[in-house]
Amino acid sequence: MWYVSTRGMAPRIDFEGALFSGYAPDGGLYMPEELPQLSRETLREWSMLSYPSLVKELCSLFIGPELIPRDDLNDLIDRAFSRFRHREVVHLSRLRNGLNVLELWHGVTYAFKDMSLCCAAQFLQYFLQKRKRHVTVVVGTSGDTGSAAIESVHGAKNVDIIVLLPKGHCTKIQELQMTTVLRDNVHVFGVEGNSDELDEPIKTVFADVAFVKKHNLMSLNSINWSRVLVQIAHHFFAYFRCAPSLDTHPLPPVEVVVPTGAAGNLAAGCIAQKMGLPIHLVVAVNSNDIIHRTIQWGDFSLSKAVKPTLASAMDIQVPYNMERIFWLLSGSDSQVIRALMEQFERTKSVGLPKELHSKLAEAVTSQSVSDEAITQTMGRCWQENEYLLCPHSAVAVSCHYQQVDRQQPSPPRCCLAPASAAKFPEAVRAARLTLDTPAEILALEHKETRCTPMRKGDDWTRMLRDTIEDLSQQWQGRFQNLPA
Repeated sequence: MWYVSTRGMAPRIDFEGALFSGYAPDGGLYMPEELPQLSRETLREWSMLSYPSLVKELCSLFIGPELIPRDDLNDLIDRAFSRFRHREVVHLSRLRNGLNVLELWHGVTYAFKDMSLCCAAQFLQYFLQKRKRHVTVVVGTSGDTGSAAIESVHGAKNVDIIVLLPKGHCTKIQELQMTTVLRDNVHVFGVEGNSDELDEPIKTVFADVAFVKKHNLMSLNSINWSRVLVQIAHHFFAYFRCAPSLDTHPLPPVEVVVPTGAAGNLAAGCIAQKMGLPIHLVVAVNSNDIIHRTIQWGDFSLSKAVKPTLASAMDIQVPYNMERIFWLLSGSDSQVIRALMEQFERTKSVGLPKELHSKLAEAVTSQSVSDEAITQTMGRCWQENEYLLCPHSAVAVSCHYQQVDRQQPSPPRCCLAPASAAKFPEAVRAARLTLDTPAEILALEHKETRCTPMRKGDDWTRMLRDTIEDLSQQWQGRFQNLPA
């Protein structure tokens, strides 16, 4: 299995190369050169599998046994999921009025990012130990990615992690999950800006190919293919748990509602569709609605500013994984994608070509959900089920309730729930509900914190480069002092 850049100007690489990369050297994102097509028989076999077994089967299609032998791959995935609180890793809650909620938040940091990042970190450490290498991971976060990435690699001997968080733009709990990890290999910066603004210095650093190579830099944001790969399993699992039967011909459709910001989970769903999974995708966004406008009108353009919402992890204006979706739906036409994305980077606004827009609108429908609708949905779900949604999950469930209230016939529907309500007490209070906060989250309040400020007016790119260079020097010093 080979991986190519969506912009077509970078050499193809294997899974190990894609894992250790951020953006491709031409500015694109890595995608599999070909997608495996799954037969009806394979789908029937997979429908009996547990979630971890499904991840193993999927990963084995995209990671050659010459890179990670199958027994090793199985062990790495078992290790990745060993600290999840739910024995099934993910859990489907079947609630009133046909509401199915797939809980993706049973990992250590109570968010779906734990699932893909704990696998990515296992793959990473497997190759690093084999090659006796060190990497510096650079992550920009809107809230959940940073803590899940830190959790997956803290204490690792051959990994340093630098996280940029948007000070004041994520919840207090999200921030504390990052700033209270006082391990030597964890370096957290609090940026006076939003999550799109803090992505700029990261993108600038990764654009310097020689610097990236010299310092073994990589990203664990969802620009990293390994993250998207593991997320494909959510869609298969949702389908198998919600499809009425796999004995009919053709296979029955299931609607999967995906709340998203950077579109990683949506890209994973589009890949699952292309592999032969009969799902209808509905993307649900908050008031930062660039994805919704792109699907509705082909208008891929930035708004004047990011709007702070209750679903803060989705307060994103640049959904970089849309590039993967455009590439997939254009029939892998890297020339079209390169022109499109380069224009977007220059002007922050681009109209999709007519053919690409019609393919996108055919593959995905969309809705934008206001803060008022988020709190109403949280209230209604509690009233009907005594089930507490996080604001991001409520964005998805709001779409479900709209369909129910219209009383239109539809296929079974599954709403992806990316986080636990425990991480968002502010939103729970806004919905006039009460929260039973887990003890380990309450304990964060009393821990020591460590965070370096990146203030407005500072040269963020210079600060990032200096930190990376310092870590490289420290690693070289440690490496030279290791016994032969």
